[in-house]
Formats: sequence, C-alpha cells, structure tokens
Amino acid sequence: MLYAILKPIAAVLAWALFRLRARGQANVPRRGPVLLVANHLSVLDPPLVGVAAPRPLHFMAKEELFGVPGLGGLIRRLNAHPVRRDGSDGRALKAALALLAEGHALLVFPEGTRGEEGRPGPARPGAGMLAVLSGAPVVPVHVAGTSQALPRGRAWPRPARVWIAFGPPLSFKAAGDAGGQGRKEQYLEAAQEMMRSIRQLMDDGGNVRRGS
Repeated sequence: MLYAILKPIAAVLAWALFRLRARGQANVPRRGPVLLVANHLSVLDPPLVGVAAPRPLHFMAKEELFGVPGLGGLIRRLNAHPVRRDGSDGRALKAALALLAEGHALLVFPEGTRGEEGRPGPARPGAGMLAVLSGAPVVPVHVAGTSQALPRGRAWPRPARVWIAFGPPLSFKAAGDAGGQGRKEQYLEAAQEMMRSIRQLMDDGGNVRRGS
C-alpha cells in the first residue's frame, strides 16, 4: 500500500531533481517472476529503478540499513529485504527465491557493492545463483548519473541527469549433473553474462545520450 502511494510522488521528484529518463520498460514482463539485475552507483539506484520500472519491485538491501531507527521500518514497508554482505547469506537467498516463486519482480546488484560511473565492477556469483535456481527471466538494467546526483559520503542529493535502461531478458538454466564446483562456476558465469549485458546497455546508452 505505501509503495503504491509513494511511487507517483517519487516519480515527480525524480523528474524534477534528476530529469529521469528511462527506456526499454517493455522488456520487463508485466506479470510472473522476474529478476532485474543492475549496476550499482548510489543509494538512489533502488528507488529510481523502482520509479522507472513498469511494475512494483522488491529489493535486497544491506542488513545494516534495517537497524537505522525509522529507516529500517520504512524500507521494509517499501518491499526491501535484508541481506548480509560478509559472505553467503542462506536466509536472504531463501527469501529471494521465495519472492520469485510467488511471482514477484526482484531487483539485485550483481556487483554486490557500489562501483564507479561508467566502469561496472566484477560480478559476484549470488545473482547468478538466484537466476539459475529460480529459472526466472533476468532483465539487465543500466543506471547512469546517480553517482553525480548522490555520491558516496554526501547526505542530500543534488540536481543531476539520470538515465535508466532495461535490456532484453536473459535466461539461465541449471546444468544437469554439475557438481559443487561446477555449480559455483555456472553461477559465476551467469553473473558475468549479466554484467556483460549491462555493459552493452551502457555503451548503447552513451550513444543515445550523445545523440540527444
């Protein structure tokens, strides 16, 4: 309920502050499970991707945020779910798989942490594991400009141009008899393929912005 109430307000603010432009929303399935995977530049990324997406999203957010008075309760009501970043988090994995099994759209960041504008970082296998185990379609998302709007260490956002692009869905399936090490390699390869698709969106988006 709160998500539906705040999204139109957030959309107005996103346009006023960041002149948010988005493309490729037709690539996001309107129903059924879908995993959105995006590069990560700023704490603005989840809400702005949520504004641009054509359906409600669930988010995986670092566990520390849920301990901040007021903020933790708010983000829970806005479909955020905690995940530990210091190693594997089986509880978060089960929660994420359950959300996909229930037909929700889930946003995750394959890099696992914030990177630099124009230089997507290496993938971690967690997003690949989610994709392979769930079988859900995977939509790559490229975000640009949020590191200028709210860089690391800054308390309040500043006006800046933000672009978000949604790419064609990817599909990942589990290999038949892969052992433990084989499964880990498969998860990492899936996550790396996600990052390659995000980089392609970044290159295509650069051409679009230079032509606009």
